[in-house]
Amino acid sequence: MERLSEPYTIRYPQIVAVADDTGGEVELVEFFDCIGGAMWVKRHYARSPLVRSVRTVGATTRYILSTGSADLALQGSTFPAGIAAVSVDKDEISITYRGLGGGGVGASICRAGAGGVIRCVSDPAGGGRLAGSTIWLPRRERVIIGIDDTDTAEEGATWTLTHNIARAVEDERSRYLSHTIVQLYPVPYRTKNCVAIACEFATSDPSGLVRCYRDYLEDYTLSDETGMAVWRGFDPSPLEEFGCRVKRGEVPADDLAAIDDRRLSIVMDGRGAIGAVAAIPFATRYEEALALWNGST
Repeated sequence: MERLSEPYTIRYPQIVAVADDTGGEVELVEFFDCIGGAMWVKRHYARSPLVRSVRTVGATTRYILSTGSADLALQGSTFPAGIAAVSVDKDEISITYRGLGGGGVGASICRAGAGGVIRCVSDPAGGGRLAGSTIWLPRRERVIIGIDDTDTAEEGATWTLTHNIARAVEDERSRYLSHTIVQLYPVPYRTKNCVAIACEFATSDPSGLVRCYRDYLEDYTLSDETGMAVWRGFDPSPLEEFGCRVKRGEVPADDLAAIDDRRLSIVMDGRGAIGAVAAIPFATRYEEALALWNGST
């Protein structure tokens, strides 16, 4: 029987954080390997005063956090672990975790040893004791790339191409977070299913990421009407009204041209740019994104 190298440690594969422009709000994205541990954390960490919301997206747990520090009144079973501090500076984001017993193991070495951590301070953990860690992560910004119309009636599939490009452009500066298929209103000139894609990244090199993604897309697209749009910002909700209209019916190009927001840029301006922009606000909102709206709802 092979010996277990670390029988009481499960290291998080990766932890990533993005901050808004002011540094007052952070989204912490923890990629997990053990779903039981992730569900336990989601339930208990939600009680932390700095946690505004928590949700599961694929194999990640995502927290919206306020910056600051808080005293955690930890108690076994009822509130055994949480996030005690969040800090943002120019280049880094720090997160402090605290926990009791097994929650202390998760709050200390399991996170301190995660991919993406620049450095850490961690307590010894195990048994019933209180333990925790502070980890420092690169400060990144959210970039959502919308894409539509890359295939033809004979070949191609936008959802597969966009995912494969997203994997290809991922590096230490840019982490691929999510891929969302967004059902649009079935316009007459669609290829077949009329969907657009939103690929979400956390990056410290937005210009390099966008340039690399565009180069791949220009090389591999099969369509002359490809659209690629980029949102650089913490919250894409300013595009929601436009996205909802594109899901409900056909929208003219003039309506796209009327959007005036410095956070949005059109990188490839084929007819698919309308769908590309419409996909962006639905990133990770899978139920809404996949719903077919018939034009009257």
